[in-house]
Amino acid sequence: MATREKNIWVLLVFILSGLVIGGLLGELASNVSWLWWLSYSQTFGLENPIVLDLSIIKITFALMFKINVASIIGMLLAIFIYKKI
Repeated sequence: MATREKNIWVLLVFILSGLVIGGLLGELASNVSWLWWLSYSQTFGLENPIVLDLSIIKITFALMFKINVASIIGMLLAIFIYKKI
């Protein structure tokens, strides 16, 4: 059972690193004229943060995602590499 949990964590690290590296490459590709399509992105999430005021503590919740084509390709590539390892 411990091996299966370890594999799930390794997969999660691979997916997150694929998203981050792909997103970075997508932003860098926006300056190249024939790779503009890699930087096409969509942003979604909470536009206005949710504030929970409990008088002694104030908590603010906000979450935004910006996904571009390169980050999706990076995630798929990370899953492919994970399966090969």
